[in-house]
Amino acid sequence: MRITFLGTGTSQGVPVIACNCEVCMSDNPKDNRLRTSILVQKENTTIVIDTGPDFRQQMLRANVQHLDAVVFTHEHKDHIAGLDDVRAFNFKQKSVLPIYATSEVQSALIREFHYAFSEYKYPGVPELKLHTIDDTPFTIGDINLIPISVWHYKMPVKAFRIDNFAYITDANKIDALELEKIKGAEIIVLDALRKEKHISHYNLEEAVELLKILKPKKAYLIHISHLMGKHEDVQKDLPNFIKLAYDGLVLDTLSF
Repeated sequence: MRITFLGTGTSQGVPVIACNCEVCMSDNPKDNRLRTSILVQKENTTIVIDTGPDFRQQMLRANVQHLDAVVFTHEHKDHIAGLDDVRAFNFKQKSVLPIYATSEVQSALIREFHYAFSEYKYPGVPELKLHTIDDTPFTIGDINLIPISVWHYKMPVKAFRIDNFAYITDANKIDALELEKIKGAEIIVLDALRKEKHISHYNLEEAVELLKILKPKKAYLIHISHLMGKHEDVQKDLPNFIKLAYDGLVLDTLSF
């Protein structure tokens, strides 16, 4: 399995518009972060988890030629706003694109992209087929996903376990039964917004403490704000098994 970090930034991305802080002005490419999303590839299947506002740019940058499905974690705009651009795959693949989402996320998609779900569609709109997910494991091609329910303050969000890999974005609380689904994963990707405490995201200290409990072989932090600090400065103070993810990072989980 191959994982590509399409984006690792929080809702504003990094650099932030009109911000002149040292992170936003950094010339290190690892300090430039599009909105959070990953590409998951197995031998016969390619999926994306979330389509944020940068989806078009991310697909072009990663040279994605085929897409089998989109899986959504939750309905916030920085995770759904780029859905319209999947129509390029409709055109190339000459097929409807499956969308896997909870009923709450589906309601937001229908509201935000009403023209794609109307009875009389304008030519060229995205062609989408909704599949409802809950806590039940599901399969897309040769990718098996186990949904994990986490809390983004009071909003339920879906994280996912795929083989030895767990992906958790937009969270600041995970109930004990859901943590059991994560335990044993060799690679864990986890939300860590900034150093200061936040109402709906893990901060850096909280994320590190949780990862010390879960004890993966490798861990990667995502959904990072410019308030976290410069990539290299933060990285040098982290435990050896924890890395700040960065845009374009590729993991081959078979190597762990």
